[in-house]
Amino acid sequence: MTSIDATTKTRDLRRSALDRATAMRLAGTEYSRCADAVDQIAPDQWRNRTDCPAWHVHDLVGHILGMAEMAASIREEARQRRIASRAGGEYIDALTDLQVREHAALTPAELASRLRRIGPKAARGRRRTPGFIRRRSMPMPGMHVDGQSEWWTIGYLIDTILTRDPWMHRIDLSRAIDRPLHLTPEHDGVIVADVVAEWAARHGRPYQLQLTGPVGGHWSRGIGNPTIDIDAIQFCRAVSGREQLPGLLATFVPF
Repeated sequence: MTSIDATTKTRDLRRSALDRATAMRLAGTEYSRCADAVDQIAPDQWRNRTDCPAWHVHDLVGHILGMAEMAASIREEARQRRIASRAGGEYIDALTDLQVREHAALTPAELASRLRRIGPKAARGRRRTPGFIRRRSMPMPGMHVDGQSEWWTIGYLIDTILTRDPWMHRIDLSRAIDRPLHLTPEHDGVIVADVVAEWAARHGRPYQLQLTGPVGGHWSRGIGNPTIDIDAIQFCRAVSGREQLPGLLATFVPF
């Protein structure tokens, strides 16, 4: 485990910007929409490649299921974390590799059924996490950003990342199987707006941003800056690192 000065760690902890009620509403809806998306996978599409270079569709769904299982059970979270921590290397890579491997033998029907069942349990597990736990620091860096270890509160993981992760993978899945995304302003639009707010805070520079599409909008800071005009989903893919775009769009936001 990486160690840092306790004062610096507390000061630099990344926290969720979503209010609790909104975060939990988004969580429940996203698990349901992921299950719906998986139900649309045709039998011959489970081996299609995805935007995650090492994964095909079956691997992607196995990861989504594994993360939901972690969220649903304290015991399962501890088990997966223990195994991934012992694997060495980057923790998140070891964790996702474990999830893919442990679900590799499941049939598509089993994956779909288990994801449908675990979603409501995962949402409840996240909702039950008390405030004093959510305010604590995670025991290891959440991610390395620009070569630096970034420390998160448990609440940032539970209220923000655990919804962004399946949401982005639902986008990956729609591209892999060539099916349209189910997008609504009251769900996906809120997730996009939260990503924009974090993106703006991370780069800290003046900007004019026009996101197009059904969950787009306009955001700005300062005046006289050229407008970045881009589809909302492409914007999120860019800041997640899935597309390499120039300028402020190269600012990384965790998913």
